[in-house]
Amino acid sequence: MIEAHGDQRVDPYYWLRDKQNPEVIAYLEAENAYTDEVMAPAAGLQAELYREIVGRVQETDFSAPVFDKGWWTYTRTVEGLDYEIYCRRRGSMEAQEQVILDANELAKGHEYFELGYVERSPDESTVAYAQDINGSELHELRFRDLDSGADLPDIVSGVYYGAAWSSDSRTFFYARPDAAMRPYQVWRHRLGAPTEQDVLVIQEDDERFELSVELSKSERYIFITSSSQVSSESRFLRSDEPEAEPVLIEPRRPNIEYSVDHQEDRFLLLTNDGALNFRLMAAPIDSPSRASWTEVVPERPGVRLNLIDVHRRHVVLGQRSDGLQRIEVQSSSTGELHVVDQPDAAYTAFPGGSPSYDSQVMRFFYTSLTAPWSAVDYDMETRERTIVKEQPVRGGYNRDDYTTERVWATAPDATRVPISLVYRRAVLPIHGEVALPRLRGSTAAGGDGAGAGGARPLLLYGYGAYEHSNDPMFDPARLSLLDRGLIFAIAHVRGGGEMGREWYEDGRLLRKRNTFDDFIACAEHLVEAGYTSPDRLAIRGRSAGGLLIGAVLNQRPHLFACAVAQVPFVDALTTMLDDKLPLTINEYDEWGNPAEEPYYRYIKGYSPYDNVHQTAYPGLLVMGALNDPRVSYWEPAKWVAKLRTLNTGDRPVVLKTQMGAGHMGPSGRYDSWREEAFVMAFVLSRLGLDFGSIGD
Repeated sequence: MIEAHGDQRVDPYYWLRDKQNPEVIAYLEAENAYTDEVMAPAAGLQAELYREIVGRVQETDFSAPVFDKGWWTYTRTVEGLDYEIYCRRRGSMEAQEQVILDANELAKGHEYFELGYVERSPDESTVAYAQDINGSELHELRFRDLDSGADLPDIVSGVYYGAAWSSDSRTFFYARPDAAMRPYQVWRHRLGAPTEQDVLVIQEDDERFELSVELSKSERYIFITSSSQVSSESRFLRSDEPEAEPVLIEPRRPNIEYSVDHQEDRFLLLTNDGALNFRLMAAPIDSPSRASWTEVVPERPGVRLNLIDVHRRHVVLGQRSDGLQRIEVQSSSTGELHVVDQPDAAYTAFPGGSPSYDSQVMRFFYTSLTAPWSAVDYDMETRERTIVKEQPVRGGYNRDDYTTERVWATAPDATRVPISLVYRRAVLPIHGEVALPRLRGSTAAGGDGAGAGGARPLLLYGYGAYEHSNDPMFDPARLSLLDRGLIFAIAHVRGGGEMGREWYEDGRLLRKRNTFDDFIACAEHLVEAGYTSPDRLAIRGRSAGGLLIGAVLNQRPHLFACAVAQVPFVDALTTMLDDKLPLTINEYDEWGNPAEEPYYRYIKGYSPYDNVHQTAYPGLLVMGALNDPRVSYWEPAKWVAKLRTLNTGDRPVVLKTQMGAGHMGPSGRYDSWREEAFVMAFVLSRLGLDFGSIGD
């Protein structure tokens, strides 16, 4: 019995929270066995999908090399190996290769392996790396001498993401989490010194806030930022004075955020202070408080500034406008601002991979639903662009065989919600006469079950939280769906950041239901417009997107044929009431604190687990991870158990728990591809698309 605000809830599956109970492990393993049994008829399809996915990947490949401090650095992969190999060459790509780290060697003997970060020292003599061997996101920090290739004796356990070297290449800053996995401390380690002598630099005691630490691109300053979902403050110290006391730039204020970087004699700050969709400010280093801030780029209607990448003579801005992630460049000498032109009407572009502060060349990454990922070098003075590397797709991919659309649904409150679609040109009958693969169980001539102009199978994906944007990006694995006649769509619902800060604000706290209403409106629009029908409509979401899936299934179970919910945050009310669980307290700004009755009642009204009821639910694949620190494994396990009790339909509801992984799923690329093939096989088999691809 769980009681709050005079409300009593009975939770018969609460016992599944005890990870140390052998009966719990046995229960999860039995569920896995049942899932394998249900999926056995699709085993051949799953194997075929896996072969297709691997067959499109250039298994032996390398990333676009980056030049800095006399070295070309890159990562490469080798056919048959799961993990990246970090490499460099001095002066030229024709020089002899030096392996910095081989993650395949580090991963030996571990079922799970992930590198939290790989940070080379400013003098290029040492690399710091943080490794996670069970998916818990608690890392072990190690240091490797790059001349000898040997690890130093310095080992620091229990570290989190976020790190910075000082300019002497001997002092290293790292973050530690508390018992709730909140990074709340920044520590300083001196190479060669016992870890017991590490110095606590700062501790954040407010449980709503997390600490992060990073080095400026200029490598002259180290920034330590304390941030909640909606508020932040930053401190700095010179990187050549690592033992100095960090200096506060501007104290935190409710609902005011700022991030900071360094450019010559000033700090640049991206902030929503006086600008809902953020503006760029500058502050003198010797007087950086708010009173000294001056405006560099003002807030503009319809433009959400979301990141900065600082070079000596230019500032690169990431911005969202018209629902697209765009790049702007400002000359620091003239103040002139221009948008970087792109070849497609709908795309995603963001800066990254340019470590050189002095360079006038900026690297960015570019993709769309039909354009494979490209690394592009852009000269910010001449505006010349050079494609350094395009993601290879084996097997003869031709983007002209596929097309994309942007359509709009109307939510109950009249808000227009964008939907991105991609499909094979031969698939959508409204674009002309086509030859389509025959759907299992279909009777109509032409094989689509509805004749020319009929609805097609469609997979609708959604997220809608944390101002995270579901941007249109290329995925070669998705071709296996498209080539079988399926349309893929993204519902850009409120709670995300696709349409600016207001879009996020209108999908959180006591307006969270807008997220679910938007998604249902998108599904209904796709049905009404003839793209699909309820018996051919699949939906998918992950983490907070899994909450979205659970909520809309309770509201409109008959609108969908099947659903996939991965590591789904579905036991929202019970989790948010437990402030001892990871991430709970600093999530209050996203979901609300149910210790306050209005939030309790509101969350209870949509929490998927609390609102399961007697009805015929669609076929459902639910996936969790035993070591997940973000969404505990018991949330999907409890949800499936309750669904099974109350489901009046005969379509399968199955649970698959990764017993040695965390929130991000399997760590090795081959296991990740196997998991994706498994998910695809479930969707395709439930939609009657368990045949070969077009042209087979």
